[in-house]
Amino acid sequence: MSEVTRTPAFILLALAFVVSPGAAQRVGTMPATLRYGSGLIDIPVALVLPHLAFTATYSGFGVSAAETVVPDSRGETVGTDGRFERWFSDGSLALGLFDRVEVGATLQHWADRDRGGRIYGAFGRWALRPATRGLGLAAGFRYVTSPSFGDGDSGDLQPNRLGYPDWRVTRGTPGAEDFGGNFSPYVVGTLVFPGFAGSAPYDVTLHGGWGGGLFQAGRHLEFYRETDSRGVFAGAAVHFGLGDHRLVNLMAEFNGFDANAGVQIDLGGIRVGAFALGLQYDGETTFRSRKFGVLGSVAFCGGMRALCRGRRAPAPDTVTLPAPPPDTVVVARETEPEVPEGTAGALCLSTGESVGIRVTAAGDTLVGPPWVPVRELPPGLVFAGRYAEGHEWFEAGQPIRFDNGDYIQTGDPSPLNCREIVRVGEHGGVPLFAVRGAEPPFSVLHVPVRPGAWQPYRR
Repeated sequence: MSEVTRTPAFILLALAFVVSPGAAQRVGTMPATLRYGSGLIDIPVALVLPHLAFTATYSGFGVSAAETVVPDSRGETVGTDGRFERWFSDGSLALGLFDRVEVGATLQHWADRDRGGRIYGAFGRWALRPATRGLGLAAGFRYVTSPSFGDGDSGDLQPNRLGYPDWRVTRGTPGAEDFGGNFSPYVVGTLVFPGFAGSAPYDVTLHGGWGGGLFQAGRHLEFYRETDSRGVFAGAAVHFGLGDHRLVNLMAEFNGFDANAGVQIDLGGIRVGAFALGLQYDGETTFRSRKFGVLGSVAFCGGMRALCRGRRAPAPDTVTLPAPPPDTVVVARETEPEVPEGTAGALCLSTGESVGIRVTAAGDTLVGPPWVPVRELPPGLVFAGRYAEGHEWFEAGQPIRFDNGDYIQTGDPSPLNCREIVRVGEHGGVPLFAVRGAEPPFSVLHVPVRPGAWQPYRR
């Protein structure tokens, strides 16, 4: 194995040692690939878009090569041509279905026929084992039409891995395997790890798979490849939550030929990013040169009713407590505890009951008696109830279907008075509340996110 093909494996191994099985931080949405729906830069992943989530993506990159290689009929270099400089643009649409399937279409080149004509594509992926945490598996395909130059005598042209027309890439080359780039099937696995407990919220995802078509076609052509992995691809990403539904994705991958890296920022459903292709190359030809580009994408959830919002970072000094154990332990005290100084208040729990708190002058939140700081509660002491934080449907900003209507997240979580609300239903194992005395259909539902924090959903 060459130094280049060992690089992705080294990255994956290194990241595996820096992750920890701490409290999982949910990845709200995966980044957008350059052309084929969700994924990293140019490789697929075993995660798919949520049901009825929809993305529209534009990406573009520049090629500036000092020379163009001229191959003979067997694909071996026999000379060079002039300088090659172009900006290539790609557009794609993707749709998630049933939290298991993602399908879409792409327009990769729309120049005149004398420059290769338009290239269209379609793609699909089925999550055989969806993974919000741990291992996920998926299978899929990519299909791209062949370019067609205006002279009508270009041979049996095939699309190349960079997605633009190239008169040198044809199906049949004497002494080499047929170049079949139209159809690219693949299988892929994904591992989702939480970051270190107690650190800034982040997840690590590791991806690896094998594909045919453009993942390995052309590996026998000297001008087309410098390294290849016979269809094996791999990648890794770190997903940082920045609060207020913002997410930063740092990505590195090897797509079978090229080592790529990039960054993508998700601003609550609006994504912008930058990337570099072919980082291992230092040559001056089109395939053996570094290429830089930009990406922009918009993600809608719930049938284009609202923007998909990324992972919600926990509020500072907030401890998320697990569900209560089935048995309740009552501890009796012989003397009444001293009531500390501070402002009295209450946390409204998802059971519809309130628990007393006091906020000290130092900013500590005490729960009691015996008035223990919330952040110092031992593992056996928990708040009762079930909460939405950590559930996939909540973190992805998906709408709630209730009483023959859809309810969309609006605003940020805020405290509520338990005396002013009443339970009206349940969604995904989490109780739903409405204002006491309101008549159905309710204009607003209130969902308990964590003790004392309620997310409004508006019809």
